[in-house]
Amino acid sequence: MTPDQIESAVAASMPQTVEDLKRLAAIPSVAFPGHPEEPVLAAAAVTEELLRSAGLPRVQQVPVEGSYPAVYAEAPAPPGAPTVLLYAHYDVQPAGDLNAWRTPPFEPTLIDGRLYGRGTADDKSGVMSHVAALRAFRGRFPVGIKVIVEGQEEYAGERLEAFVERNPELLRADAIVVADTGNPRVGDPAVTTSLRGMAAFTVEVRTLRESVHSGSAGGAAPDALAALMRMLTALHDDNGDIRVPGLPRGSFLGQGPSEEEFRKTAGVLDGVSLVGSGSLADRLWSSYAITVTGLDVPTVAQAINAVQPVARARVTVRVPPAGDPKTTVNAVVDFLRQVAPWGVQVGFGDFTVGSGFQADSGGAARAALNRAMERAFGRPPRDVGAGGSIPLVNTLLKQFPAAEILLFGAEDEDAGCHAPNERVDLEELRKVATAEALFLLELGSSGAA
Repeated sequence: MTPDQIESAVAASMPQTVEDLKRLAAIPSVAFPGHPEEPVLAAAAVTEELLRSAGLPRVQQVPVEGSYPAVYAEAPAPPGAPTVLLYAHYDVQPAGDLNAWRTPPFEPTLIDGRLYGRGTADDKSGVMSHVAALRAFRGRFPVGIKVIVEGQEEYAGERLEAFVERNPELLRADAIVVADTGNPRVGDPAVTTSLRGMAAFTVEVRTLRESVHSGSAGGAAPDALAALMRMLTALHDDNGDIRVPGLPRGSFLGQGPSEEEFRKTAGVLDGVSLVGSGSLADRLWSSYAITVTGLDVPTVAQAINAVQPVARARVTVRVPPAGDPKTTVNAVVDFLRQVAPWGVQVGFGDFTVGSGFQADSGGAARAALNRAMERAFGRPPRDVGAGGSIPLVNTLLKQFPAAEILLFGAEDEDAGCHAPNERVDLEELRKVATAEALFLLELGSSGAA
């Protein structure tokens, strides 16, 4: 096939691609504890069906110990051609506060060329960019193809890491495409060359056997919620920089967003300052960040006049690419123990860790991707970092050190991933799928990764 034929094939299939994305995104495949399993398994089944429709001769669900099944597919390489592994995940974040959504999170809604709904970007757009790119070849692929679509990346991606370590030959490839990132802005092509790692844990504070009347005991009885609040606020100084020893600020050599761009993308309210020191690229891509992502305390609507005996928080730490997430989480836990007031009882549990990633300068696969993205977007891509984490990437790097790992996708910075009103720009999805298909064609023509 020629590049012109590839572009035409992807464009012609976009109506079907959009309908398939709507069907997949309508499934509430939240793989977090406490959520039903049936929708997650339904999403796995639809993903399997979609990969079959892409002309791959071998498609199957594979069990992942302690997790939901991954969907695996492959097609053999033509003689002398390299093999490319394509990655995405079909699970999604919980919807969160339904009142914050302008459209129902699991009723994909098309508005002005953008499809709104949980998972439309992260990462069901990644599933569909792979499917759309592969469909363009009608079963005659210029390279060997392997696909792995994970079912529990958002909550416990490290479980697939163990699967990769136990099944290296299943996933061995010359180049690996991870479709779980995106461009800084729609139409601004970029390749993500660094990822922060992640560590997360739950902290619990106990002070009393049970709640006591705030009138009769308040002022002397230690409030578990107040103690926890003091501990959490101690993690940062007044400027928003981290106070935990051993977690220094890093630096990113490339160009990051302007403050105006970031404020708009993040939705920072007028008059509210950004936090931390250093450039935005430093803060977002190469430095530690600590966020309290959840609290177990009475809601305002259910509040009673009582001193709280127990309070819990979920704490997430983003770790620079070269940092060690296990050492990092130990440092944060030790700090919280040290700043705990009043002799309160403190416990920690539900630990999750994932390593970061730093790409090499690039070889034949990156060169092929540069050419493909320039044709699809009209200009060559630039290098950017990402503050988020993809636990599998570092494992792939360790397992297949000779493979080039390429991160790009349709999740632009304004896509609202992990937030209300998540959406994907459909023209961006078309360009990304086109770039991926052109990349496969380019790499097959070069004969080496």
